[in-house]
Amino acid sequence: MVKKKVCKKCRAFVDGSQCEICKSTVFSTSWQGRITVVNAEKSQIADKVGIEKEGDYCIKVR
Repeated sequence: MVKKKVCKKCRAFVDGSQCEICKSTVFSTSWQGRITVVNAEKSQIADKVGIEKEGDYCIKVR
């Protein structure tokens, strides 16, 4: 199984060559944990980890 790549800056999962959230091009395949934010404005978890947009994110990236 190939791990998905994540943005090192905002921890969002990325499919292309640029992060859709922060426009970064620095990625990693070494990550742990996964959260899905459905409503960033009302999510206490998103607020705690600093996520401002809906989407899939990893919890820890190396």
